[in-house]
Amino acid sequence: MESIEVRKYLPHRYPFLLVDRVISVEAGKEVVAIKNVSINEPYFTGHFPEEPIMPGVLIIEAMAQAAGILGFVTQGKRPSDNYMYVLCGVDKARFKRRVVPGDQLELRARFLAVKRNILKFSGEAYVGGELAASAELIVAEQRREG
Repeated sequence: MESIEVRKYLPHRYPFLLVDRVISVEAGKEVVAIKNVSINEPYFTGHFPEEPIMPGVLIIEAMAQAAGILGFVTQGKRPSDNYMYVLCGVDKARFKRRVVPGDQLELRARFLAVKRNILKFSGEAYVGGELAASAELIVAEQRREG
C-alpha cells in the first residue's frame, strides 16, 4: 500500500500523517508499515535541535496510525464511510533506542481483541531490526457526523 492508498485509510495529513507505506496487512492479524524519519520533520527544530530525536509520543502515534489501518481493514471500514479510530489508551509503553533523522521506522501492530467499538493492539517500532519502542494501544471506533 503506497502513500496514496494509505491516505484512504487514515484521515491524518501532513505534518501529522506518520505512515508512509504499508508493507503488509492481514485483517484480524497484523500490519507492517514504514515511517521514514527525515531531518525536515517540523518537530526536529525544537526537540533537542543540536541532537535531534524523534519524540516518543510521535513514535506511539505512528504505531497507533498503523494500528488504525489494521482496524479499518479488520472491520471492513474506511474514513470515507464516516468512521475514525481515536487513540484512547496506551499501556506498557517502553522506549529502547533513540530514533533519529535518517532512520526508517518499521511499525508493527497486532490485533489483540475487540469489544463493542473498542479495539486493542500490541504495537512495536523497529529501526534496522532493533526494537525502538513498544506499547499496547487501545482505540475507539467513532462514527463521524457528516
